[in-house]
Amino acid sequence: MSELTDLLDPAAIHLDAPATDRSEAIRRSGDLLVATGAIDAAYIDAMLRTVEEHGPYIVITPGFALAHARPDASVHRTALSFLRLAEPVVFGHEANDPVQLVMTLAAADDSAHRTALAALAGVLADPERRRALDTASSPQEVLEVLGDDDRAPAVGAADTAHPAGTADTADASGAAAAAASANPAGSAGASGSSDAAGAAISSDPEAIPSKNLLLTVCGNGLGTSLFLKNTAEQVLDHWGWSSYLSIEATDTISAKGKAKDADLILTSGAIAQTLGEVGVPVEVIENFSSQAEIDAALRRRYAI
Repeated sequence: MSELTDLLDPAAIHLDAPATDRSEAIRRSGDLLVATGAIDAAYIDAMLRTVEEHGPYIVITPGFALAHARPDASVHRTALSFLRLAEPVVFGHEANDPVQLVMTLAAADDSAHRTALAALAGVLADPERRRALDTASSPQEVLEVLGDDDRAPAVGAADTAHPAGTADTADASGAAAAAASANPAGSAGASGSSDAAGAAISSDPEAIPSKNLLLTVCGNGLGTSLFLKNTAEQVLDHWGWSSYLSIEATDTISAKGKAKDADLILTSGAIAQTLGEVGVPVEVIENFSSQAEIDAALRRRYAI
């Protein structure tokens, strides 16, 4: 068992279910949690409203959607469901459509599911395990794939092609580590140097001192933003920058107030449109499990 499979009741797994559109797919995924007593039907309505309000930001990797809403009285316990559609459905996401796998996250609070989302990020970043979810023939096989914590993907393993101008993440560790030691989050958008505490000191008069904070943003601040936060932290860990930059997952409303305290925001295209102009750079990430894509975004901002 794992933190991820602990939250996934076998009865909340349905393979090859019919659905004609995204609303039906989300509703069917939510119905699995209603049937197991984890949520009331009101939570499904909240998930649908969230997607209507913020767009298809829940489609976080190609073919995969993580449906969720804010914790409220309709959630009785933290739980996950797993729905594989018989035929892929268009959710409206330009890069990641169509969707065949839909998981619903119901969080009773804002912390109990964090470890599970980190584990899920690892599964989706592993091409072999991702394919295994597409071909699993039983709920038990799904649980085995999701619970196999012994298989950890190499950095960048999920990326068959890197964005233009991006250094291969696995090959770039030496350069990134060297950059971190010379300029650990010293300046955003310009080169510089740093003291032991990570305070920005730069000889470039146009350099912008780092505020040592990144924001990952979604509609509710507890689902896809946490997923993106986890992948971004893996990139910082690989660079050796984790002690210099903090990452906070937050919602759209809070992000507008917190933006002034951050170097930049990482989010989806749909949420970026909701945010509008916030006074700091907003980097759109299409594939939330792609370390190479996040690596490229951070390199643009920190001039590595």
